Amino acid sequence: MQIEQIYTGCLAQGAYYITSNGEAAIIDPLRETKPYIDRLEKDGVKLKYIFETHFHADFVSGHIDLSRKTDAAIVYGPNANPEFEAIIAKDEEIFTIGNITIKALHTPGHTMESTTYLLKDESGNDYCIFSGDTLFLGDVGRPDLAQKQLT
Repeated sequence: MQIEQIYTGCLAQGAYYITSNGEAAIIDPLRETKPYIDRLEKDGVKLKYIFETHFHADFVSGHIDLSRKTDAAIVYGPNANPEFEAIIAKDEEIFTIGNITIKALHTPGHTMESTTYLLKDESGNDYCIFSGDTLFLGDVGRPDLAQKQLT
């Protein structure tokens, strides 16, 4: 298993590249897909899933282009209703990438579809989470963004 954070300081945005036994997943990809395609080819792995922690209002994600170029499935959490083909994960749904798994944990608050992804290692042990904008170091994502405006 390999995990790499791809961080863009000007956006304060982190994407994650995960590989295990010939398969890969990318979480919250940046708009520019070429670096991911190059990396997949270099590592000799097939992209299986593109996980989105939530709909992003602060940057443009590369999930649709990346999916088209790799045939990888886009995954969103419960309550998502995208206008493109995607898997809408159920709370606690499990996805397998090589010898590891990722469990979708619905964590609404920042947005109603916000989902944290729990990565379990080859032995099935909890290894790390990818929380998108649900959690920050010493803070939480803005839960007021998920509120519906009453008129």
